[in-house]
Amino acid sequence: MVTFQENWLQVLQTTFMQHALIGGSMVALAAGLMGWFVVTRQNAFAAHALAHIGFPGATGAILVGAPVTLGLAVFCVGGGLLIGLLGKRVADREVATGTILAFATGLGVLFASLATANASSTTTVLFGNLLAISTDQLWVFGGFTLLVVGALAVIARPLVFASVDPAVAEARGVPVRALGVAFIVLLALTVTMAVQVVGTLLLFALVVTPAAAALRMTARPGMVAALAVAIALGSVWLGLVLSAMVNLPPSFFVTSLAVLTWVVTLLVTRDRTPRGATEPATDPAPLAVHPAG
Repeated sequence: MVTFQENWLQVLQTTFMQHALIGGSMVALAAGLMGWFVVTRQNAFAAHALAHIGFPGATGAILVGAPVTLGLAVFCVGGGLLIGLLGKRVADREVATGTILAFATGLGVLFASLATANASSTTTVLFGNLLAISTDQLWVFGGFTLLVVGALAVIARPLVFASVDPAVAEARGVPVRALGVAFIVLLALTVTMAVQVVGTLLLFALVVTPAAAALRMTARPGMVAALAVAIALGSVWLGLVLSAMVNLPPSFFVTSLAVLTWVVTLLVTRDRTPRGATEPATDPAPLAVHPAG
């Protein structure tokens, strides 16, 4: 039964809530910045697959007593590198992603069955537990976030060009293949963090949905990044407040708020053609200059 907690303000001041706020904010920042590239490069399936590819890494880490973040990162980055190296074109990338996903899922089932004593930990990997972020994880999240933001600040301009028109970009000497691999690694790091906030099954809520909503309002990469970060941050912050008020899992609220924002933008912009369909982004400068939105 859902009950209102009168002491929710005190709950928000607890250490675990502060960790959740800081960790969730870092994930929202990284996910918001990566979202435009995920949607524009048609990598939504890859983002979803990376979360599942990370699942055997997480369950394997639980099985041997290693940090879950380490297992997630190894499998997500390793899977991302394979996808980037094996799939140059969209069609090839889809096949490579599906194949690697199938193998990783099989491993995940095996490791999960062997780690039956840690069923609660496995459930956390699937659905996330924003309230269980530790101090050590915050340091790791901070390092990952700095790496994602710093790398985007360096490669944003050519990556935008390669994402919008890869054929022309390659003809002009832009290292499209190398940028694709770099992007998928950054995405893997973002997924590693996001899985621990909203879980493998709810990953889209932070990595894809905010950017999809932002793209209904503008086609400018910098503005999309800023709006996506704002939507993701708002979903995390308000989700934590609602969770404290009624003592329910924050993942539900974070996901619901992000999806609700997307639905509202669809309704408000229903008479418009989706921005990305008719107005290719040609101004990468805002994202390159202001990587944090």
